[in-house]
Amino acid sequence: MTTVTTRTVEYPADGLTMIGHLALPAGVGRRPAVLLGPEGPGLDDVQRRRADALAEFGYVALAFDIHGGRWFTDPQEMLERCMPLLADPDRMRDIGHAALDVLRAEPRTDPDRIAAIGYGTGGAIALELGRAGVELRAIGTINGLITGRPGEAARIRCPVWAGVGSEDPIQPPAQRDAFAAEMQAAGVDWRMVVYGGALHAFHHPMAGTETLLPGVGPHPRHAQRAWHDVIDLLAECLPVSG
Repeated sequence: MTTVTTRTVEYPADGLTMIGHLALPAGVGRRPAVLLGPEGPGLDDVQRRRADALAEFGYVALAFDIHGGRWFTDPQEMLERCMPLLADPDRMRDIGHAALDVLRAEPRTDPDRIAAIGYGTGGAIALELGRAGVELRAIGTINGLITGRPGEAARIRCPVWAGVGSEDPIQPPAQRDAFAAEMQAAGVDWRMVVYGGALHAFHHPMAGTETLLPGVGPHPRHAQRAWHDVIDLLAECLPVSG
């Protein structure tokens, strides 16, 4: 069985002390790396386990923080934190760059082979890193189909994969169409998977089990499929060997 080692990493961003989760694969050599962004409520054990799973595949993985160690259970508090953030590309980029600096500083990371994957707010941050011109091998965004400032998507130089639930009222068809138009106009190598019948945050097992926003709920089958789609994206664009 592959031995994965993990540790907590603290670093400054957005005026906060972020508390990320770094997972390292077995061995001592440099490996491709994945920046993993969390859903709007924040970094929790679901994302930590995803980072650990990526390390088992052979990637250095950093599940980064967006709220300074907080995980919001109150949806109103979460919105008050996330909505201004999602409206401010520069703040999102600062959070992403700070996490990227931590990942690049890890000796096991191959700094020339990094992908950014994110869920919800974390996916929007992954996209903003691409729009900022960061050299990435792939970007994956799940329920984070946020359009950027005019013209900046042309800086994205890697494939972009997007996943969204067909019944997601937070990322409705008009938002999906706007995102697709932005990617297409910029000449990005992009694709989108619409998971039939899925709500917002369908990939998170906690969705729907507590007080959450309307239109949020889990879909275990599609959650597994979305994870496989992420792994396939990484296998294509960021192979562990070679």
